[in-house]
Amino acid sequence: MFIDHGDIAEKKNSRQVTRASFLRWAGAAGVAAVAFGVDVKSLGLSKAFAQAGAVDLGGGDLGVLNYAYALEQLEAAFYTQVLATPYAGMDRYERAILSDIRGHEVAHRDLFKKALGGKRIPDLSVNFSKVDFRSRKSVLTTASTFEDLGVSAYNGGGQSIADPKYLAIAGSIVSVEARHAAVLRDLIAAWSPSFAGDDVVDRSGLDVARAPSQVLALAAPFIATPVSARQLS
Repeated sequence: MFIDHGDIAEKKNSRQVTRASFLRWAGAAGVAAVAFGVDVKSLGLSKAFAQAGAVDLGGGDLGVLNYAYALEQLEAAFYTQVLATPYAGMDRYERAILSDIRGHEVAHRDLFKKALGGKRIPDLSVNFSKVDFRSRKSVLTTASTFEDLGVSAYNGGGQSIADPKYLAIAGSIVSVEARHAAVLRDLIAAWSPSFAGDDVVDRSGLDVARAPSQVLALAAPFIATPVSARQLS
């Protein structure tokens, strides 16, 4: 079969421009959540710390918001480091994509930080010792893992949200996280169907959902601060 490499290159360039623009637009979804007028400062946090000094996320809506805030802290810190120490061979397209993702994650982190106010958990210490930031494979594989985990976290945590306003915000953010997950999978394996592989989407077309305890166990190697989700289902 004859393959027109020129045509493939042209399509890829076109797709790169479209995706870069699309990710920039998608970032507005998380920031726009402030339009819901969320104010959780009046909510009570039962315990800030629990079991051996672990940061306890709390329960109910406040616990879920702190849970999301913890994960967004991790992602924002990771992409900030990626762009501060770019791996060898990072081209303009990859830099643009990773810069857009960093912007989104920072916006998500700051959104939760502002909404939670004095009821938020402390800043978490991260541990990226297992990541080789000089390696494209290590960086993109870790990024893909974080984004897939983030999607499953929002999917699984949504059932614990009582206030429709918070649920709407979570839905707005998880869709952006899913866009990140898809484009990162494409960077790792271009022109493959892995953007929605069997490991993340089942035969019914439903994405993976994980409970907070499952997500935190998977994220634990990258978070130096112990975190407890004992009050969340």
